[in-house]
Amino acid sequence: MRASNLWSLEDAAARTCRGYTQFGAASAGAIPARRLADAPAPPKGHHAWPLAALALVAAGVVLSGCSHQQVSAASNAGAAAEVEPVPDRNVVTVTNAARFPLVKVEARSESDQFQANGAVAADVSRSYAVNSLSSGRVLEVKARLGDDVQKGQLLLTMTSPDMSQVFADYQKFKAGAALAKTQLDRARLLFSHGASPAKDVEVAEDAWNRAGIDTESAEARIRMLGGDPSHASPVIEIHAPVAGTIVEQNVTSAAGVKSLDNAPNLFTIADLSNVWILCDVYENDLARVHVGDRAAIELNAYPDRHLSGRVANISRLLDPNTRAAKVRIELANPAGLLKPNMFATVHFVTQGAKVHTVVPSSAVLRLQDRDWVFVKLDGGRFRRTEVEAGPVNAGKTQQILSGLRPGDEVVTTALLFDREIQKSTEQ
Repeated sequence: MRASNLWSLEDAAARTCRGYTQFGAASAGAIPARRLADAPAPPKGHHAWPLAALALVAAGVVLSGCSHQQVSAASNAGAAAEVEPVPDRNVVTVTNAARFPLVKVEARSESDQFQANGAVAADVSRSYAVNSLSSGRVLEVKARLGDDVQKGQLLLTMTSPDMSQVFADYQKFKAGAALAKTQLDRARLLFSHGASPAKDVEVAEDAWNRAGIDTESAEARIRMLGGDPSHASPVIEIHAPVAGTIVEQNVTSAAGVKSLDNAPNLFTIADLSNVWILCDVYENDLARVHVGDRAAIELNAYPDRHLSGRVANISRLLDPNTRAAKVRIELANPAGLLKPNMFATVHFVTQGAKVHTVVPSSAVLRLQDRDWVFVKLDGGRFRRTEVEAGPVNAGKTQQILSGLRPGDEVVTTALLFDREIQKSTEQ
């Protein structure tokens, strides 16, 4: 095939493609005869049918490519026109938003704090155990758990076979001492008249001295068991050794009292004018607390009272089960408000100060192990924002480590605000 013939085929195909573009996709199924007629005729001496077939094949290939390009362009144009914005689910609108107070986020210079749970305990050095040195049976209990008692006050009475035995021995020793004294006087009288030797006097003096020692020992034992040597009775009276409050009672009326080696204390009396706060501080926080650090204390019984103390002791032992060490804080308790076993929340204030972003603790909503606040936008719109919350301070404020900036306005009652959102969503 000559070059002129090839050019004629390519020119015809090109012009046919241009014609197809002008008339549109509706006429793409058939090649216009007018366009094919415009193609130059083949030179004489050659067969027309093969050339026409080649022209038709070339035109079909070109038309196929043109149709492909137009469909792709049309589909792309349609996709770009149907884009719709997705609403932000964290932005909520609340009617009558004035019901929920707002507060501005502040940046304060505060010491680092961390929180621990504790309980009130009696000062061990001011606690005294009350026991009976003899066994027996309780007749009457004169004091009860929680009572304030004075030194020497009667706590209970009991009968004791040990006391009966001691009084019996005491009476025997007294009688023996009286007999020894009579024999000594007789020996001295006889010796003074030369009727007996000196050794009889010496033997009588020794017997009298021994009887006196036995009598004194029995009398001391009676007093030690709580009896009165001048009043022989098997009844023992137990008195308070110190003034204070009965914080433990392990005896009731008609109960049996055992010996010291296998019996608990009858009573425990504690002076509660000074008490301890014992806290469990986990090993991860032990490096942050030191002896002498300030501690702010909140009691569940008195939420409006804020107490302050100092760390007095950090235990050198770690509980193998809880992985925590006991930290002791000593407090004065002149009014008696602090009672043993009261629960307390202790905020340890570390040394030094840093600038922290803080909000009221009620403004932080804990939901699914994540912390959220509601930030004011405009009108009645609010944004639910996730934050990284830090420890709660003693003043009911909470540190915000990330997620907020000073000056942002947040809802102070996050829990109530979240409930209002849920109600509006259900409706």
